[in-house]
Amino acid sequence: MFFYLLMVLFFGSCKKDEVSSYGDFQTTPVVINYPSNFPDMIIPEDNMPTKEGIALGRALYYDKILSSNQTKSCSSCHDQSKAFTTFESNSLAHINLAWNNQYLWNGAVQGTLEDVMLFEVEDFFGTNIQEVNTNSNYRYLFKKAYGVDEITSKDIAYALAQFFRTLNSTDSKFDRFMRGEGNLTPEEWDGYDIFFTERGDCFHCHGTVLFHDNAFGNNGLDLDPDAGLYNITGNMNDYGKFKTPTLRNIELTAPYMHDGRFETLEEVISFYSFGVKHDSPNLSPLMKYSADGGVQLSQQEAEHLIAFLKTLTDYTFINNTSLSDPN
Repeated sequence: MFFYLLMVLFFGSCKKDEVSSYGDFQTTPVVINYPSNFPDMIIPEDNMPTKEGIALGRALYYDKILSSNQTKSCSSCHDQSKAFTTFESNSLAHINLAWNNQYLWNGAVQGTLEDVMLFEVEDFFGTNIQEVNTNSNYRYLFKKAYGVDEITSKDIAYALAQFFRTLNSTDSKFDRFMRGEGNLTPEEWDGYDIFFTERGDCFHCHGTVLFHDNAFGNNGLDLDPDAGLYNITGNMNDYGKFKTPTLRNIELTAPYMHDGRFETLEEVISFYSFGVKHDSPNLSPLMKYSADGGVQLSQQEAEHLIAFLKTLTDYTFINNTSLSDPN
């Protein structure tokens, strides 16, 4: 069934807000375009996208003023050239998060982008709100975007969420292939077949247009796994479960797994071929495994699967100047 869903051609989808005025300022509504085969983007009515809000969020994303000691920004751990992550941080990439409702490797935050951005401001960064309020540039920008005289954590979170809704990767080689704008090589076609069939068994967790299932699972890394989602829910059935990452731009987002144990795609495919721990507690029922530890891809099959995974690299996304540092 999902083969037919995947083959739907891409068309723009958008949502628009009414013009709002704040004193001498008037916000400019923005249409966020995305392919029609993507799920609807859920946007809270009190934070509809505007030119001013997105520009403000973009400025904050690259500004170290967010951190309590002003030593790090979002971009410190999320480099655009690496699809908005870094090797050193092993942070989940900032890709298409507008379609997520569960965030972080262990699921510590659920809800909307506004919810996870509030967590980032208050808990992760510990932003000094007074420092932002004494910055004349930000006082002006927040007044222009939200009509506020006193900036709060919520205001900062809302502005960041607006920018995050523009961090959308939809123009990889695979996307263009799906639009009928190109074809795959024989090796990529074979990798496609391995990915989307029981041979590679990748599609159960990564088969949607987002290339993740927005869920948590234990993929059999260890017999005694890290606690993961259990630390949030306290439910023993969640022990060892971690968020499924998107495979979009996976070529650029090493290292892999929640603890960054694998540095290359070759290591990842080798694990799924021969290294799955059958007796790991709460092992996902979606995992296909054999007596020898995995799907046992041959070297050629592994190479072709990686060739397909590399078609998910979106060079438009990583070179989009409207997402880069505005300074």
